[in-house]
Formats: sequence, C-alpha cells, structure tokens
Amino acid sequence: MRRLRHLTNPHRAPPTNRALGLLLASNAGAANAGGFLVLHRYTSHMTGFASQLSDGLVVGDVTLLLNALGAILSFLGGAMSCAILVNWGRQRHLHSVYALPLMLESLLLIVFGLIGAAMLAWPTPFAVPLTVLLLSFIMGLQNAVGSKTSGGRIRSTHMTGNLTDLGIELGKLL
Repeated sequence: MRRLRHLTNPHRAPPTNRALGLLLASNAGAANAGGFLVLHRYTSHMTGFASQLSDGLVVGDVTLLLNALGAILSFLGGAMSCAILVNWGRQRHLHSVYALPLMLESLLLIVFGLIGAAMLAWPTPFAVPLTVLLLSFIMGLQNAVGSKTSGGRIRSTHMTGNLTDLGIELGKLL
C-alpha cells in the first residue's frame, strides 16, 4: 500500500512518474483492447472520431456525424469528470485527490466487464451503442488522470490530448 501511495503523491520523482505512466498506459490499453474485442473498434482514438465528425459534416451523413459526436462528447465528459473530482478533492484538502476519478474508472470498467456486450443493443441518440459512449467516457477519464497526476508530463497525442485538455478546462469551469 505504501508503494501505491507514492504514485499519487503530489511530489514524485521521475522514476515514480515513469511507473505511474506505465500503469496508466497499461490500464488504458487493456480497456481499449476490451472495447475492440466487443465493438471491433477502438474507443480511445479521438483523432479518428474528429475526422469522422468532419466527414459526416462534409458528406451530410447524419449517422456518421452523430456517431463521432457521441464518442467525442463522452470522452470530453470523462475528462471533465476527472477535473471536477480532482478539484473537489483539492478544495477539501484530501490526501489522494486522484483516488476519486480512479475509483470511478474502476466502477465503470466493472460495469463494462459485466454488461458491456449487453449494452450493445441499448439505443442512444448518437447512433452508437451505449458501450461506445461508456468506453469513450472511461478513456477521457483515464487520459485526464494521466495528464493531471503528472502535471502534463504524461501526455496523449493528436486530438486525444487536445480533447483531454479541453475536458479538463471545462471541468475546471464547472
């Protein structure tokens, strides 16, 4: 337990940051791989969804547009939730402010593991199954945890990183 507390300590050494980055990347990779097994698509690649959004707008394909919009909004919601939980914890001077978003992520991964395949049939207004929205939310939460815990040193790339930053800032705003 003591070693785990070092990972969430605000004052970490570079080797501890590397260990944290490896753990978070492994967790995100496992969630993304699980999503691929169920959905046959990756839910962490916001660059692809941003391109899909543009394509849907240009060609007038409302289904494609809603598909991408749902994933992007869910990802943003996850990043915003992380920022809200971390800032709430900081305002209350909690020692492990990152425990809250990590617990939420754990609970949502359990939901995905237990009923993710069943949620494929549940309709949403975004032309994608609820499972896609859930995994996109988890990915936004996961990326924001990595970004916030490392002070931006553990980063995502391309649109995923930009959407993570936008979600964090929107979460701060709220």
